[in-house]
Amino acid sequence: LQMLEQQVVGGEQAQNKDLKEKHKRRKKRAEERRLQLLAALQESNEDSTEQALLNGYDSSQEEVRAKSKMLEKVQEKLRAAKTEIKDLQLEFGLEKMNYLSTIRRQERNLMLCQQLLDQVQSLVPHDCNYSNLEKMRRESVWDEESGCWKIPELVIQKTHLP
Repeated sequence: LQMLEQQVVGGEQAQNKDLKEKHKRRKKRAEERRLQLLAALQESNEDSTEQALLNGYDSSQEEVRAKSKMLEKVQEKLRAAKTEIKDLQLEFGLEKMNYLSTIRRQERNLMLCQQLLDQVQSLVPHDCNYSNLEKMRRESVWDEESGCWKIPELVIQKTHLP
């Protein structure tokens, strides 16, 4: 009976020595790989959660506790990331509001300047080079060093009738 049990345990190839050796080599390689991973984790001092994954668990309760701790850590990281996203979105929204208010204020100032120019242009004598606004705009040049426009000098051309 014992002889039959020994032959049956492990299936049809229970007596196959090559297969037994192959299983031993696989186990040995897996153990070496596990030890290498543990050594690498200890050297880099990474999260203990990764180390817990490589260690075997004595009971299912230990496994549940370890995985619960890992879950809590991941959830905390998720909450921190969501908070960071909300902060960035709020900051972006505030910057956007500031830019839009600046644009609106500049548009109002531009409209005021345009209306003032339209009113004052009729008061400028026709023999002056400032009477034609489009010509003045074409002749004006932006100066990068001073950060302002260089407007042509005022020239009044007196016409003499014969």
